[in-house]
Amino acid sequence: MSEGSDPEMATLIEQLASGDVEQRAAAAERLSREGEAAVPAAVALVTACGDTDDRVRESAVAALEDLGPPANEAIGPLIKLVRSPDPLAAYWAVTLLGRAGQDAASAATVLAECLDSPADISVRQRAAWAVGQIGPPAGSARAAIERAAAADDSRLARLAKEALAAIDGQNA
Repeated sequence: MSEGSDPEMATLIEQLASGDVEQRAAAAERLSREGEAAVPAAVALVTACGDTDDRVRESAVAALEDLGPPANEAIGPLIKLVRSPDPLAAYWAVTLLGRAGQDAASAATVLAECLDSPADISVRQRAAWAVGQIGPPAGSARAAIERAAAADDSRLARLAKEALAAIDGQNA
């Protein structure tokens, strides 16, 4: 999007929440081509991961794959989305919190809850990764990370061990 297109971004975000599936699909597809310019739509895109339409979900994921860290004002809404009953939305909320690094330190508690929950294994693995990306400020998640490090799932255990090293300020 060109500079000064905030009203256009606001329109796309609004369309992503439309009751009309064609509007949602078109907005998600457009945002998928925007790269990092779609950062203002991060929360709406994560929410769209739970859409009933395959096209909306696929385009939302494509947009999120190219997105960098979320804006600081998106951290609170993303923390709420970690608890989404939709595994894809929860996965992407956790991913964006991890991309935010230390700016998402306030997410440590909800990430710890996610690790201890019966959430989809990919979401739990991503939560361990996100804690590692946050590093020392995620120290409150230590007990959950230690439990995850002993998990039967080898990928979860490895990611948890890397997160423990990051919390301790060591290179993982």
